[in-house]
Amino acid sequence: MPLICLETLVPATVEDCFDLSLSVDAHTASMHDSGERIVGGVRSGMMGPGETVSWRAVHFGIPWRMTSRITRYRRPDLFVDEQVAGPFGIWRHAHLFVPDGAGTRMTDVVHFRSPAGLVGDVVDRVFLVRYMTGLLEQRNRWLVAELTGAAGR
Repeated sequence: MPLICLETLVPATVEDCFDLSLSVDAHTASMHDSGERIVGGVRSGMMGPGETVSWRAVHFGIPWRMTSRITRYRRPDLFVDEQVAGPFGIWRHAHLFVPDGAGTRMTDVVHFRSPAGLVGDVVDRVFLVRYMTGLLEQRNRWLVAELTGAAGR
C-alpha cells in the first residue's frame, strides 16, 4: 500500500494550522483547480470529530465523488480523515502538527490503495503517488500563504 509522508514548515501557531486544515472552506479554496466542491455533509467552517463531508471533483477529466469522516481528533496536534465512500479501496490521511521554532511542522501521512488489485497497485506506484503528492503540496502552499497573509499577493 502506498505511503506519502510530506512535511511542511509553516510560520504560524499549531492551533492556527490545525484549525485551517480542518476548514472545508479552506479545502475548497485550495483545490480550486480541480473544481472540488461540497455535495454533502459539513458544508462550511471547521469539521469536528465524527463529522463527514462529501466532495465532488474532476481529476484526469473524470468526475469523482468521495466522502470522508474525521475518525481521530486530538486538538491541536492530530486529526485523521478516512474515506467512507469513494474511488479508493483505502484512503487514510493523518494530519500532525508540532511546534517547530517560531512556527509549526505540519506533517501529512497518507496511506491509500486504488481498487482493481494488481492493476491498481501498478497505477498507484507509477502514477498516483506523484499525483497525490502534488495535490498535497499545492494544498500546503495555499495553507502557508493563507496563514502568513501572503494569499492574494
